[in-house]
Amino acid sequence: MNGDARLAALRDRAREWGDQFRAAAPELDRDPDAVHRYLDLPGVRHLSTYGTPREYGGRPLRVGPCAFEGTGAVEHVVVLEELARGDAGLTLAAPGPSMSGVLVDKLADPAQRAEYYTRIVGEPTWTCFALTEPGHGSDASAMETMLRPGADGRLVLSGRKRYVGNAARAQLAVVFARTGSGPLGVTAVLVDTGCAGYRAEPLDTLGLRGAQLGAVTLDDLPVEPERVLGRHLSPVRRGMWACVQVFNRLRPGVAALALGIAGAAHAYVVEQRPAARGAARDRIEELGHRIEATRSLVLRAAAEVDATGDGHLASAAKARACALAEEVTLAGCELLAPAARASHPLLDKLARDARGVEFMEGTRNIQHLNLFPGLRAGRATG
Repeated sequence: MNGDARLAALRDRAREWGDQFRAAAPELDRDPDAVHRYLDLPGVRHLSTYGTPREYGGRPLRVGPCAFEGTGAVEHVVVLEELARGDAGLTLAAPGPSMSGVLVDKLADPAQRAEYYTRIVGEPTWTCFALTEPGHGSDASAMETMLRPGADGRLVLSGRKRYVGNAARAQLAVVFARTGSGPLGVTAVLVDTGCAGYRAEPLDTLGLRGAQLGAVTLDDLPVEPERVLGRHLSPVRRGMWACVQVFNRLRPGVAALALGIAGAAHAYVVEQRPAARGAARDRIEELGHRIEATRSLVLRAAAEVDATGDGHLASAAKARACALAEEVTLAGCELLAPAARASHPLLDKLARDARGVEFMEGTRNIQHLNLFPGLRAGRATG
């Protein structure tokens, strides 16, 4: 079976899962803790161990004759788009490696990987990726959280994080901290959230409520030296370099989430206005074509990440898809006016969620800054 046929089979399976996610969306938007009632959905079960290597108990997804290991960005964006068409909130609320798993794959030594993935495959395990801080966002160069030597040979972690997805649910957290000044003074540690010194509280949000963003306080949390990710690597490879590599890999996935939201809003408008004529019909069709074009960009960006690790196209895809999600959801409100958001709760939710993905893995202006060097160097053309 060729590559296009394999991805089509994967998309069909993920779309089935997405239909189930859509049925759960209203309840999860009202009550983020309702995620526990949906752990047996096939899509949630898939996300809970997605990307776990076989040597640690991971099993490939089989669709007909095709096996999908979950390690490639292209496969990931196909699945995430279709799940987000169902509900981006549940997609982000599911247990599993998620963002932290990407960093573990980049930095962890064999013992750390074994501990991490044994937890992941043993039972539904939520994880979180604690980088963003109250005063500096995700600017790692301005990070204030500190990892310093303790009196008993252990390390001590202190600081605050904010807007961390699944922070209050997580059993395992990857936390970024400073050990010194400059780009080589950034490191990450694997934290068991049951330890004394870790406290997380949910934040109230308008969109993506299922993700249950949280505020984390780290109050002199003791850390064993062997919990420092990348301890066997040079400071160059475990500092800012690791952050860049992780974000390069994650941005096509965020673009896919935004694309799924746009696709869901477009499908809803088509369903509600099947007999649209004139300018309304033209606008609906034009938005559909732009969704298809953006899907091509997202897939191309994911393929580039898989092939080279380069993130310039990933930034372009993330910026384009997030802008499109906002535009399509707001256009839907106009096309179903008056009082569309009050009369169409699903469309209202999609409009709120669309604004949320803009702030994941860097806002649009950050993506433009990331893209520009690639354009100058001729690595992001076409």
